Amino acid sequence: MEQIVNLHIEKLPEGVYLATSEEMPGLVAQGRTLIETLEIARDVARRLLEAQVERQSPVHLKAAEDSFDYPLVVSG
Repeated sequence: MEQIVNLHIEKLPEGVYLATSEEMPGLVAQGRTLIETLEIARDVARRLLEAQVERQSPVHLKAAEDSFDYPLVVSG
């Protein structure tokens, strides 16, 4: 089942991006680009979910429905 994790992303003064999530404590990802940061965040989220299943303490996230809003970031 696919689930949605809301991320907070900010560009740091050093020029890198930092992603965190209030819904998933421990999710911290940093990358040189927005795309790299999102890929790292997805991998960290998967690993955190796996660890929580092993500990039998799952996080309750919103299921990805057939329709949802997604902010698309483009450069121009």
